[in-house]
Amino acid sequence: MADFTSSFWSGYITVLTLLGIAGCALLLWMQSKAKIEVKVDENGQVESTGHSWDEGLTELNNPMPRWWMWMFYLTIVFGLAYLVLYPGLGSFAGKLGWKSTGAYQAELKKADAEYGPLFNNYLKQDIQAVAADPQAHAIGERLFLTYCAQCHGSDARGSKGFPNLADKDWLYGGTPEVIKTTILNGRHGQMPPMAAALGSDKDVENVAHYVLSLSGGTSDPIKSVFGKSKFAACAACHGANGQGNQAMGAPNLSDRVWLYGGSAETVMETIRKGRNNQMPAFGEFLGEAKSHVLAAYVWSLSNSTEVAQK
Repeated sequence: MADFTSSFWSGYITVLTLLGIAGCALLLWMQSKAKIEVKVDENGQVESTGHSWDEGLTELNNPMPRWWMWMFYLTIVFGLAYLVLYPGLGSFAGKLGWKSTGAYQAELKKADAEYGPLFNNYLKQDIQAVAADPQAHAIGERLFLTYCAQCHGSDARGSKGFPNLADKDWLYGGTPEVIKTTILNGRHGQMPPMAAALGSDKDVENVAHYVLSLSGGTSDPIKSVFGKSKFAACAACHGANGQGNQAMGAPNLSDRVWLYGGSAETVMETIRKGRNNQMPAFGEFLGEAKSHVLAAYVWSLSNSTEVAQK
């Protein structure tokens, strides 16, 4: 509510809210003043309104109970008191000055006071040693499922456009230190559209087949030959042999690992349109100590043998 760019919207919401409450109060008052004539039939039973359900459930023409009316009045009073004490009327912050962000920060401080020493203890240890600690592994797994699984999957095997973290293929390198840097600072991988640089659409197709041939994929050998010379426009990032460049995050094209798929159509789409991927930085949000434990867990996913030897 504090982000309103115009005072109009704050006033609009305030008036609309108060009118809604006033309308409920008016309706309740009108109903409480209405006189209902209760009619009794010859058997001493109150006449119904004519509404009946489930073979015997009948709506009688009785006035509303007074206790129900007073409960409704108390609800309206409670609503007004709440809006005075807490935010709810446009940009009015409430007399208590309560904010959801303030409550969240208080919870974070409490959690840091309770669990901070544990994370700081792990921060003093080597990432590989942390990965071998069962408790740290369980904590890292929970962090991963909370903050990383939405993109990389609960099994860390990724999906189209999101890297598999459980294999040995790494865009920027798979050492513990590099993984931690990635978590702290994020990554922005960008491949520009290359269709104009290659020439015609036929050149794009030829280069795609040459790229597929580098990893032994299904490709046309004639098109691959013509695409090899045009691949020079891609070698600046991917290397002359297509083995990639981890310093730039340029993928290795000579293996069978594909981020978007390894069909000729998908490779041509990548060449024509380029790709733009970004992993957000978690350093400010998680802090170094939690990122340290998370990095240990991620590293362990593709280095289970090394972890077992610790």
